[in-house]
Amino acid sequence: MRVVLLKAHMVGLVLVALTACSSAAQPAPAAAAPGGGPAPADVVATIGSTSITLAELDQEALNESAAAFGSIPLRHALYEARRAALDEMVARRLLEQDAAARGTTLQAVVAGLSAKADESPITDADVTAWYDSHQDRVQGAPLDAVRAPIRAVIAGERFDAAREAYLETLRAKTPVTIRLEAPRVEMAEAGRPARGPENAPIRLIEFSDFQCPFCLRAFPTVMKVLDTYGDRIRFVYRHYPLQNHPEARPAAEAAQCAHAQGKFWPFHNRLFENPGHLSAADLKQAAADLGLDTAAFDACVAGRTYRDDVDADIAAADAAGISGTPAFFINGRILSGAQPFEAFKKVIDEELASKR
Repeated sequence: MRVVLLKAHMVGLVLVALTACSSAAQPAPAAAAPGGGPAPADVVATIGSTSITLAELDQEALNESAAAFGSIPLRHALYEARRAALDEMVARRLLEQDAAARGTTLQAVVAGLSAKADESPITDADVTAWYDSHQDRVQGAPLDAVRAPIRAVIAGERFDAAREAYLETLRAKTPVTIRLEAPRVEMAEAGRPARGPENAPIRLIEFSDFQCPFCLRAFPTVMKVLDTYGDRIRFVYRHYPLQNHPEARPAAEAAQCAHAQGKFWPFHNRLFENPGHLSAADLKQAAADLGLDTAAFDACVAGRTYRDDVDADIAAADAAGISGTPAFFINGRILSGAQPFEAFKKVIDEELASKR
């Protein structure tokens, strides 16, 4: 039954799913094993009157492939494996309890969700639209070569949506408490460009690279996060130009020169909204178009005034175990790669709930 209940979008692994830029030239130091932590008998979740212990959780979580968690530090990967498995175990318990209350079987409940997901047929237009919007995952494969796996992915996404909608109705009726604590990293703002109130309940720190295609993909998502949460979030941008992106380092230093004139965010947006325009001439043109004092900007860039600041950001990211971009810290909780809005929302909503 576990296979049936696992989120169906796992079939998407037949397509390449990359979310972050990385560089072997900038390896992260090995992460130290976390001290302390919960004991096997500790309860990590309750669903109504039932509970899940860490020992029960690890029977499933520790079977996950380490490759599924990319380049994040070991302690964070362990948490992500446990949390993904815990969410699945909680969902299964909710569905089992619902089936028992209705005098039916879990298999029948899942079959009903599958039927709901299949109510609308998957059309060729659906497949083409998915293909066009996920070019990073198809890796240049022609559409005809990936039609079948794309249909499987779309079917899985629809099942996930139907399942999650139903689970939301069950959570509204059955109290669920998660007690598994996420590891946190103390990450300073370091005087880098920031927007939002200093006392906001959420502090989001991004380490990014202006030449990284995944940072580019994450840009509209970050903007949506900021628009959605408004004054409840403080956003800080720190630099992590990868050595295999030769234009990223000059762009990072130039952005700091724009910051010195109070124009970091317009400059930041300009670079992400015009991908591929990171040459020295492009950076100068951006400064001129944004109304900066171009003589001061040019002198700042030529003198590499903010080289040490960028070096400090790289060192901070390395020390935290980051080896790719983009990387985010949400109140110290790491979120790695160009994640969807829902991934940010889940963590942010949990953090907001914990502060009530």
